[in-house]
Amino acid sequence: MAFSAAALSKFIQSEFKRAADTDKAPAMAAYMKTEMPFYGIQKPARALVYREMKKRFIPSNRQEYEAGVRALWANTHREDKYAAIEFARQHAAFVRADSLKLYEELVRDGAWWDLVDDIAQSLVGEALRADRTRVKRIMDKWIKDEDMWIRRTAILSHNRHKAETDEEQLFRHCLLVCDEKEFFIRKAIGWALRNYSYTSPKSVKQFIKSNQDVLSPLSIREGLKQIERNAKSK
Repeated sequence: MAFSAAALSKFIQSEFKRAADTDKAPAMAAYMKTEMPFYGIQKPARALVYREMKKRFIPSNRQEYEAGVRALWANTHREDKYAAIEFARQHAAFVRADSLKLYEELVRDGAWWDLVDDIAQSLVGEALRADRTRVKRIMDKWIKDEDMWIRRTAILSHNRHKAETDEEQLFRHCLLVCDEKEFFIRKAIGWALRNYSYTSPKSVKQFIKSNQDVLSPLSIREGLKQIERNAKSK
C-alpha cells in the first residue's frame, strides 16, 4: 500500500480519540504548563498505537517521511506532537543531516522541554552520530542561535553518544553558554555532563574543576551527580 500522510494522520487521530481519557487530560496539560489540549493518553497506551503505526505506515523516501512528520505535528493535541516525533524516530534511515531543517522547525515551534528534549536526543543527536562531519558544523551554529531551545538542543544532542561523544565539542558548547541565567540552559549543561560522566568520569570531573568559576551551581551539581554517587558506593 502506498504511503499517505493524510491516512497516517487520520489513523493517529482515530486511535487517540478511542484511547482518550478526559479525566486525565486536564492534569497532563497542567503538568506541562500548556494550553494545548491533551487526549489524556499516557505513554504505555500511546506505545500500543505506535507499534501499529510502524507496521502500517512506512515512508519510501524523504518526501514521504517529512510529510508524515508534518501531518502529525499539525494536529491539535499534545499527543499528536509526540506521535510525530515517534514516527520520525521509527524510520532511522531518514534520521540524517538532511532532516535537520525539519527538526529545527519542530524545535522552534515546540519550544518546551517535553518536545524539544526528545527531538534533541532521539533525532538531532542521532543525526549527529550518523553524520558527524556535517552535523557538527550545524551544531556549532545552533549553540549560538538566538532561540534558547535551539541552543538547548545543541547541548543535548551529545547526550546518548557514550564513547562516541565528541568531548571537545561538548565541553566547548557548555562553555559557550555557561554564563546564561536561563534555567533550561544551565540544566542542559549539567545533564549533558552527567550523561558523559558515565563514560568518562575523569574528564568530566576535570572539566568541572577547571571551570567551576564560570559554570553555574546547578550545572556543577547536575554534572557531578553520578560521579558523587559512584564515590559514595565504593
